[in-house]
Amino acid sequence: MENQEINKFQRFWGSLKSFMSGRFDLREGNADQADVVDIVRRSVEFKGTNLWVLIFAILIASLGLNINSTAVVIGAMLISPLMGPITGIGLSLGINDFDMLKTSWRNLLLMVVVSLVTSALFFAISPISTARSELLARTNPTTYDVLIAFFCGLAHMVAQTRKDKVFFSVVLGVAISNALMPPLCTAGFGIATGNMQFLFGALYLFTINAVFIAVATYLVVLFLRYEKKTILDPVRQKKNNRYVAIVIALVGIPSILFGVNIVRRTTFEENVDRYVSKVFQFNKTMLVDYQKLYHYEDGKSRVEVRLVGEPLSEDVIDNARAQLVDYGLVKTELVVRQADRDERLDVGQLQKSYAEIIDQKNARIHELEERIASFAPVDTLAGEDISREIAMVVENVASVSVSKHTTYADGVKMATEVVALVRAEDEALPIDLERIKRWLEVRTKNDEVKVLQER
Repeated sequence: MENQEINKFQRFWGSLKSFMSGRFDLREGNADQADVVDIVRRSVEFKGTNLWVLIFAILIASLGLNINSTAVVIGAMLISPLMGPITGIGLSLGINDFDMLKTSWRNLLLMVVVSLVTSALFFAISPISTARSELLARTNPTTYDVLIAFFCGLAHMVAQTRKDKVFFSVVLGVAISNALMPPLCTAGFGIATGNMQFLFGALYLFTINAVFIAVATYLVVLFLRYEKKTILDPVRQKKNNRYVAIVIALVGIPSILFGVNIVRRTTFEENVDRYVSKVFQFNKTMLVDYQKLYHYEDGKSRVEVRLVGEPLSEDVIDNARAQLVDYGLVKTELVVRQADRDERLDVGQLQKSYAEIIDQKNARIHELEERIASFAPVDTLAGEDISREIAMVVENVASVSVSKHTTYADGVKMATEVVALVRAEDEALPIDLERIKRWLEVRTKNDEVKVLQER
């Protein structure tokens, strides 16, 4: 009985392995190695068309970063030829093609120099020198950027090694997800403005992307067991592998440290939000705003709150300080600014907060007024006046109803017209609808008038 159970399990396990290996087999539909190498080799070359496309892509990306347009930046990513040399480095390492490796390195360095010079010249003459969010996002690489680059490299190389070319959408997705172009443009901005933090932060992000795309390409080549162009002795092969591991460690470890710091900062800010929303709720005292300062001095953090209304007693403030630990805010200082006790209260910030609220409310009121006006009928008094006056304009009108109608197309307001519905006293006699129309155009000050006769 026990042997039967073991046999059943072995058959099940064998079926499962066969099913999974068939589903995840990368060798099925694999292109010929010579074709893949030829495609990558041609993408490595950097002259003529590739050179001009790179310059145009850099200018487009710089414009997008300058005006803070994500859509424009994405467009530049799609046409960028930077992936070619990076993929060439990974492939050449995987098959020991040292001629391709040298060519890939040389072209990648040339691409980087051209990109930096082009973007620096653009930002030097651009009238906009403010660092927007799209630029700032390229200056603080983290572990997440490592993972994005690595998985993008895997997807790109797997798509490149397919026999059919239905994976073009994968290549486009990789171009969008893995941002090679924007960091170089941000580095150019750093050169143009003399901001070394932007320069080195962006170059580090580009280095992360390039290294881990190449590493992912290298691993795919090893997994597919591509034939080596040059057979190395075991000692030299181990030395090459050691060099690759050192490069990965040198590039990846700082990003891990940055990533851990970002996670801690995000956790701190979320804890502060929960703490302030729960602890600073009083009937006669209102919270104006608060600041979250993470590790601002000697590893300590600070929470500054600004209050107006009835001042809080020291006992209440001490109780609030005691609750910091309950919200995970260890080594955090609480500073309470109160209008009646603290002359350092930032009145300008208070006025700014109220002004922002008022502006938002006014904008909302204006929007609602416009919507109401677009749907509102002609006012009652004017309708009564029109019903009395129309008898002196044309004959045979028993009654008239007047209203406004708004026409929309694809969600866009096209026109607002006045519609009049008239009923005849004697249906056997005609009504001069055209005369009513011309009179209502003048009477309602609206060129869009439609007159209908009720039957």
